[in-house]
Amino acid sequence: MEYGFAEILRLIGALGVFLFGMKVMSDALLKLAGNRMRSFLASMTSNRVFGIFTGFLITSVIQSSSATTLMVVSFSNAGLLTLTEAISVIMGANIGTTITAWLITILGFKVSMSAIALPLVGFGFAFTFSKKKNLQNWGNFIIGFALLFIGLQFLKEAMPDIDSNPEILSFLSKYTDLGFLSILLFLLIGTLLTVVIQSSSATMALTLIMCAQGWIPFELAAAMVLGENVGTTITANIAALVANYQARRTARAHLIFNLLGVLWMLILFYPFMRLISWMTQFLGSESPYLSAAAVPVAISLFHTTFNILNTFLLVWFVKPIAQLVEKIVPERLIPEKGIDEPKYLTEEVLNYPETLISALQKESKYLFKNTIFKIVAHGLNIHRTDVKSDLKLRKVIKKSTVDFQTDIRELYTTKVKNIYGKIISYATKAQSDLDLTEAENKRISEIKLANRLMVQIIKEVNEVSRNITGFLNSDNPKIQKEYDLFRKRVVKVLRVFHLLRTEADNEKYYKTLMRLKADAKKNVYHSNVKMNELIRKDLITVEMASSLVNDSDNVNKIIEKLITVAELLYGKKDSLLEITKKKEEALKKSA
Repeated sequence: MEYGFAEILRLIGALGVFLFGMKVMSDALLKLAGNRMRSFLASMTSNRVFGIFTGFLITSVIQSSSATTLMVVSFSNAGLLTLTEAISVIMGANIGTTITAWLITILGFKVSMSAIALPLVGFGFAFTFSKKKNLQNWGNFIIGFALLFIGLQFLKEAMPDIDSNPEILSFLSKYTDLGFLSILLFLLIGTLLTVVIQSSSATMALTLIMCAQGWIPFELAAAMVLGENVGTTITANIAALVANYQARRTARAHLIFNLLGVLWMLILFYPFMRLISWMTQFLGSESPYLSAAAVPVAISLFHTTFNILNTFLLVWFVKPIAQLVEKIVPERLIPEKGIDEPKYLTEEVLNYPETLISALQKESKYLFKNTIFKIVAHGLNIHRTDVKSDLKLRKVIKKSTVDFQTDIRELYTTKVKNIYGKIISYATKAQSDLDLTEAENKRISEIKLANRLMVQIIKEVNEVSRNITGFLNSDNPKIQKEYDLFRKRVVKVLRVFHLLRTEADNEKYYKTLMRLKADAKKNVYHSNVKMNELIRKDLITVEMASSLVNDSDNVNKIIEKLITVAELLYGKKDSLLEITKKKEEALKKSA
């Protein structure tokens, strides 16, 4: 039998069915368990053991180390995971990916799935007609699971066997009899195959089949597995090319971790292979050196043992690895853009609710810190540096007698409008396209509300600003005093808001803002009494009184809205942690 072009196409098709089954199964599991998996990541601590367990659990459940790694890269990109946390999760993912090898070995070689695979497709397909999303996802999982083993069966059938094609063995002998050079060669083959196929599971399946067919001996199959460990890091590194320095550091750490593992394994390669052979026989199988049928079990055992030992060894060097990566990928500040351009909102953040919420929060805070704060301060003819200083408010107002000639409408058009539109657009897209929990949906609505309030503040400051400028150096000391009091009240809120943002212990500033919010509501009555007195005593003109009444209302609105924005964006509780906590509480209740 000759192995021609048609047979090669059959092999590629079989591999396609296997990969498609793996993808369908992984995607379905991500939808079934995605929220829970991401909640584990969002609640990560610096505890390395917990990080390793999280990575192992996620990869074991979703059956894709690439999906886990891409999730970790996305979370690092959004600043939800530190570098050391990300490294520990990736270490766990390397152990979790070994479950796939056992799945293929036990069900693909020890148990024949071909008899029940097609009935499983029919069984799973029936679930897809359900109106419940969970049942649909279970149906897709069953279909993907069955297709994976149908593809594996096709692969075994499409792979040429040695008996019918003896020339293969003679061809391979040129490369399998080179001693340690053969080990390096097959390590490279395993790396390249994984890079090309973009699936370490598919490369593992091919390796196991080649072993079972007697193509390659045990040691060279192990070398291919080491190559797969290197090749699987490429996906994350490709994804990180367009991400920030934090994501690139995470991807590089994955590569360095796997390369270090391969390096020490190559040094101890032959003794380690003998250890695996002894372990395989101890578990009741034959020696993989003597029986091709025993090689799949031995390779799975090698894959698991190596990754567990590699993690146990390198977990003590997480910080040095992080420091090395930080030198390789130095911190790169986000290039200064015009403030009218989004700084954190990219297409990538729409992949997960957590990354989207994080980006929306950062963008909204950045908008307030750099633009809204400036517009409000300059609209009152106050320097931002004075607001942030320790200078007493009375002195800040007294020294600020120059007209800033701030064009608030132009600032809104050039510096706010575009960012505001993008924030609302991304938030709305997330609420319509992403599978959000009630808490996540509420948080996005809160961020949208905070941005709407910021825009309303600009409009109200614009109204007040005109009269402040007009009465700034008025001949009437009474009206000047009243407008200085307006400015003082708003500046006080801005200063407390600034301290809330910048001070680590912000509890007292939060309480101060709440008190100022209550005072703003009470101030309506006191302002009316005072203005009536000024009018009754003819201390101000009717025109001045009219402006004073309107601006008093506007100032109270500005203060209330500024404090509400502070509550929504810089509240006492971290919204992401609150979301995670609620998810965990829900999980406990459903358990």
